[in-house]
Amino acid sequence: MGSFGRDEVFTKVEGPIIVGGGPSGIAVAACLKHDGIPSLVLERNDCIASLWQHKAYDCVKLHIPKELCELPLLGYPKSYPKYPTKSQFISYITSYADHFGVKPLFNQTVESAGFELERGVWRVKTQDGCYESRWLVVASGENAEPLVPKIPGTEVFEGTLVHASEYKNGDEFRGKKVVVIGCGNSGMEISLDLCNHESIPFMVVRNSVHVVPRDMFGFSTFGLAMTLIKWLPIKLVDKVILSITNYILGDTEKFGLRRPKTGPLEMKMTTGRSPVLDVGTLSKVKTGNIKVVEQGVREITKNGVVFMDGQELECDCIVLATGYKSNVASWLKVNAWAYIMKFY
Repeated sequence: MGSFGRDEVFTKVEGPIIVGGGPSGIAVAACLKHDGIPSLVLERNDCIASLWQHKAYDCVKLHIPKELCELPLLGYPKSYPKYPTKSQFISYITSYADHFGVKPLFNQTVESAGFELERGVWRVKTQDGCYESRWLVVASGENAEPLVPKIPGTEVFEGTLVHASEYKNGDEFRGKKVVVIGCGNSGMEISLDLCNHESIPFMVVRNSVHVVPRDMFGFSTFGLAMTLIKWLPIKLVDKVILSITNYILGDTEKFGLRRPKTGPLEMKMTTGRSPVLDVGTLSKVKTGNIKVVEQGVREITKNGVVFMDGQELECDCIVLATGYKSNVASWLKVNAWAYIMKFY
């Protein structure tokens, strides 16, 4: 973690310092500028929305209808479909930043940020400069760093091993046997993309998972759930959503996708785990084109994987669809956390 030296010169920022140039950081800066308030956006990569531009696979689309996830003050173009594609979202966020004149400082990795109680200012240090302001906005997101599990044997595997953040499309995996470790939205959609590119995907499902249709009778499942939750208890909404899901998708447990005992909305609110919004993966699971393995991976060998029950599976490639994590704890100093917690 970086530290502040006595001889370092801090540039005073008139307005908040915003750490992160993703959709949230750009939206905050735009809203502030709309109200005549300047800000400084620090982005560690070379572009805005770098997760979308550098780490998202090509086939990804927004999981939520555009009208429910547009940024403040400027919506999506009317010509965009209900669920915009990756390229459409990147075009939208880029135009959004240009429209409001939001210009982050790129390639600025925050090394440390702390609150100086005596002067009442935040001090933020990057590899190139030091800044101070009365306000700090943390907009670096929950998905700043790939979450890579420690599985014995990864160094001996002779095939291709990538995290989902490095996966773009199935072209290079065509005709190959691929083990996808993880069954969240990324794992499900990458497995489908591999199948569509004539690969042979094996999807590892270690835990129970809620799979729900993206749309129900022409309405967004997310939108329907958010409407119902305004009027009904969350447990009742979960029952309604799961009843409709069973009608549309059938019993997913027959295909190795066990449902948690806690409903999808309650689980999201209590644990942060999101349900999987099915975009066609389940139909490929039902036909056997995507094979579900109900075991965790014990180790990786030079030729494939060994599951917890000792079963071995040879494969050409492994995709770690194991999610992401925040990196805030690595740069937000302890005294800053103490200051923040005073207000809770």
